[in-house]
Amino acid sequence: MDFTKIQTPAYVLDKAKLLHNLEILRNVETRSGAHILLAQKAFSMFSVYPLIGEYISGTTASGLYEARLGAEEMGKENHVFAPAFKENEIDEIASICDHVIFNSVAQLDKYAERVSFKTSVGLRINPEISTQEEHEIYDPCSPGSRLGVTRKNLDKALALNPDALKFVEGIHFHTLCEQNSDDLEATLKGVEEKFGDIIKSMRWVNFGGGHHITRDDYDRDLLVKIVSEFKAKYGVEVYLEPGEAIALNAGYLVTEVMDIVSNGIDVAILDASAACHMPDVLEMPYRPPLMDSGKWGEKPHEYRLSSLTCLAGDIIGDYSFDKALNIGDRLVFEDMAIYSMVKNNTFNGIALPSIYILEEDRTTKLVKEFSYSDFKGRLS
Repeated sequence: MDFTKIQTPAYVLDKAKLLHNLEILRNVETRSGAHILLAQKAFSMFSVYPLIGEYISGTTASGLYEARLGAEEMGKENHVFAPAFKENEIDEIASICDHVIFNSVAQLDKYAERVSFKTSVGLRINPEISTQEEHEIYDPCSPGSRLGVTRKNLDKALALNPDALKFVEGIHFHTLCEQNSDDLEATLKGVEEKFGDIIKSMRWVNFGGGHHITRDDYDRDLLVKIVSEFKAKYGVEVYLEPGEAIALNAGYLVTEVMDIVSNGIDVAILDASAACHMPDVLEMPYRPPLMDSGKWGEKPHEYRLSSLTCLAGDIIGDYSFDKALNIGDRLVFEDMAIYSMVKNNTFNGIALPSIYILEEDRTTKLVKEFSYSDFKGRLS
């Protein structure tokens, strides 16, 4: 692709790479019998939902708006989990979702009977098993987590009300973040040890997200084995909710060098921003991959990449290049389809990036562009 032909900043979805991921996911569905759902919190570019729906079973949501988007734009299986549901939204949510998963026994008591005539009711559990060694912000099993019911608290609820799970047809756990199937295997052993007696009376079990199924080194054979054996053992349907795996390595953020300043090091000021356009760079934090670059010290020309915002810490990372950068050069950040468009913002009045699709014939199609009205319309 000639990245000089588009207006920057811009997200570009690579359709060929998206299709590559979808083929892998369809193969896993076929072999394992699992239902794979797009976790929209990672990727909500709904113009490609009809395409995604040709390969996997549906969508999963984190609240009413995502649930509506999945129902309207993909129209297949539609599931939802939220830490808490609002009174004025729960009936609409139940009417458009196949599964509604509650986070606590209190939420279950409040809503389960009311919605059970419209949807299948689930409960999120917390197996208290952490397999992550970094990114604590994304560990739902860390001490003090608000996500899911521990076995201790579930037993307390059942002691007070033996019918607490009367309307529950499935359980959900989510413990992983960008992890392989061996971590799922370890987690599942703990889930069975603590909740195996509950699973026996369920119709379905949702293994949550964080499965990096489309990564090159992911052990998909082990995943198929885990799911197949679990289904056979308990006679339940199994759901997987990957978000990143859908569009992993299938998108770019194209930016232009606006200026270069020096203060001990050379700093390139870009029209893309970590704070506005790829917030995970600051939240995780991590150093996003950049096409045709190296780590600091690997190549002869070194630059810190920053942005147009006034936030001093809006630093994307330190990189090196074979050639010196010049004002007007285009830089292409990779793996920018996930947790980028869904998290972007207009802090400091910075424009939202346009959205393009890179077609299989390597031509580009503009999907969406933004203007001043998108910034202004959010504020009053």
